[in-house]
Amino acid sequence: MSFSPTSPLTGAAVTGLTSPTYTHAADSAPDNNSIQRYVTAIGGTQAGVDVHSVSRPFTFTGRKPKVLRVLSVVNPVTGLLAQVPVNRYTMLVRKGLLPLAGQMSVVGSARLELDIPAGSEVADTNNVLALISAVMGLGWQVADGWANTVKTGTI
Repeated sequence: MSFSPTSPLTGAAVTGLTSPTYTHAADSAPDNNSIQRYVTAIGGTQAGVDVHSVSRPFTFTGRKPKVLRVLSVVNPVTGLLAQVPVNRYTMLVRKGLLPLAGQMSVVGSARLELDIPAGSEVADTNNVLALISAVMGLGWQVADGWANTVKTGTI
């Protein structure tokens, strides 16, 4: 699998965190179609942020479909595909979060899913790359605003 985050990972700019970095190491993945890393150290100024532990996980997981779907044959009469299956790739970040002082941690998560129509990775490679580039760039660009949306409930 090509999901191979380098360590340390540089976090996006978010108000309240200064130059955040996350050093990580290989972890046991939940299944054979996944790669997982766990955070072993943080860098920059991140007051109160902790690294991975059993009770407060901090992990990154990349997952490919268990079975990659391919295109069916073209209908000889209509010349059209009967269906176009989709392959779903997922990135998951889990972090133990405190819902209230003195309470037990609860796992929060962020998930990015890419639904790629079978065949498009070959027939329309650059547009698949543009989709991925745009979503990652958007995430990087709006990280601070998104953090404010989560904190305030406004968009």
